Parts: sequence; C-alpha cells; structure tokens
Amino acid sequence: MAHKVVLEVKDLRTYFFPRSGVVKAVDGVSFDLVEGETLGVVGESASGKSVTALSILRLVPHPAGRIVGGEILLEGEDLLKKSSAEMTKIRGKKICMIQQDPMTSLNPVLSIGDQTTEALRTEDKMEPKSARQRALELLERVGISAPEARMGNYPHQMSGGMRQRVVGAIAISRRPKVLIADEPTTSLDATIQLQYLRLLKEIQAETGVSIIFITHDFGIVARMCDRVAVMYAGRIVEIADVRRLFSEPAHPYTVALLRSVPDLEQEVEFLPAIEGQPPRPENLPIGCSFEPRCPLAFDRCRVEYPPEFTVAPGHSARCWMLSGKD
Repeated sequence: MAHKVVLEVKDLRTYFFPRSGVVKAVDGVSFDLVEGETLGVVGESASGKSVTALSILRLVPHPAGRIVGGEILLEGEDLLKKSSAEMTKIRGKKICMIQQDPMTSLNPVLSIGDQTTEALRTEDKMEPKSARQRALELLERVGISAPEARMGNYPHQMSGGMRQRVVGAIAISRRPKVLIADEPTTSLDATIQLQYLRLLKEIQAETGVSIIFITHDFGIVARMCDRVAVMYAGRIVEIADVRRLFSEPAHPYTVALLRSVPDLEQEVEFLPAIEGQPPRPENLPIGCSFEPRCPLAFDRCRVEYPPEFTVAPGHSARCWMLSGKD
C-alpha cells in the first residue's frame, strides 16, 4: 500500500541579497516526503541544507534573505501562502525542528519545566497540571533520569546530551507530522549519539512522524535514512534509496563523497579528497556547479546546467554523463 505524501517541496528558491550580489543559497530544490519516512540530506558546508530547512519552516532571516519562488506543500497546503500568524500555529504542531546546538533552542533563564510545558499550555490550552504530567512523560520517554527533579533545572545545569534530549522532547510534545533534524548529534559523543539515534527511530515507529535528517555523516545516513538527497551549491544533484545510493551512486560528486568515507576494514595512508572548493553561491558557474572539480567534465558541462535524468525508478541525478541513459 502506497504511503501518504506529507510534504512536497517544488522548485524552492531562497536567495540572500548582500551588497556583493545575489546569493542563491537554495536554487530550485524539489523533493517529497512520505508518512513515516526518513529522508537524509547530505552535502558539504554551504550546500544549502540548513537554508532549505529554514525555508520549509519560513524562518529565513529577513530582509537579508527571501524565498523568491517555489511551493512548500504540507498535507496539500502551501506554506508560502500562509500568514506569519498561521505559520506560528503550524510550527510545533505540524512541523518542528531540532537544531545542532540545543543552547540555541533553549532559553537559559527559563527552567526545563517551563520550556517543556510552554507550548502545551499556551497553544494546546492544557491545564498546568495536565501539561506538567505530559512534560514528565516526555522527559522520561527521551531518557531523562529523575524527570521530576530535572523540571526545576536550567539548561546550563545539564550536559549537552541531556539538553539535546530535552529539545527532542519539546519537538515531539505536540505530535508533529514532520520533524526536521539539522545535524542534531554533532555535539554529542559517540555513545550518546547512538542512543539518540535509536531514540528517534523508536519515536518514529510509535508516532509515524516523517523525518528530514540533515547530516554530513554517511554512517548516520546508513543507520537512519530510507532515502538520501545529495545537495551541492544550492541544488539536489542526486536522490535515491539509501541502499542504491551507497551501491550505485550516479553523480560524480556523490561518488567522491562516498570515497572520502573511511573504510575500517582497509588500511590506507590517506583518504581521497575532492579537489578544489565549492563555488561561491553569489558567483555560480553557467554550467554544472561541480564542473570545476569534476574529473569527468567535458565541454557541455561548462556551458549548460544538466536537467534531472532518471537512473532507475526512484533514483535520479543531474549529470550530463547520464544523458544517454535516461
């Protein structure tokens, strides 16, 4: 049975307008997300991953940045047509985000109890006693020991791992349809990271929440994701089922990223590196953005950006090398 599509992003374009010129941070991104699925989004820094997430939530810094085109359909409703007041109600209730640093999400002068119950009291109109009970259940659910005592703590009194769990509890408190996790395990040590990933999978199995997992770690991708979108210079250059992407990558950039992942079963003196640097988003090349770094580039790559070619069902990539295989 086909799963219901919860989120559709169509030709999303988010630009910034500094004095130096137009920065095309997200330049024509399209994907969908089905119920209960985890979509991984990978790529180097400044590839547009986080700006895509902020665009979906309508949290792009204004007036420096603006969403200049596209559609973001959450359960069929275009979020770009919603007012600020409507978006305030949608965030947290239908879609929410876990950020990389929990200290950017938690208020240092409010107790954990105040922060875990705030949305339940103000948005869901729960009685203080009921909201507190729900918050205690959530803290216990995410593995916070002695939750009753922790309700009186402040963020600085907790470890990084515990703060990230609190942020997770707040994120799922109102049972959203979509959860965006923007590198949420970067600040955690390996043991806590594994526990946190397991927790997210358990929550997803229980609630059916759809997850967009932004990361640079292919180990996390292999463990967490059903499909993977590879971003480069503000665009998705390849998207495929996670197993197929690992076994049969089609875009030279994806191939280069996978080659740079260490293989613990082999002894190597150094890891392959991708030569050069990503292009500056305010000065993108006319043709394929990866062309200056691509060992397979030819004349057409320099003058024309490739369209999306179908590699296999559910697998597409933007590379002129695939033009005869579509």
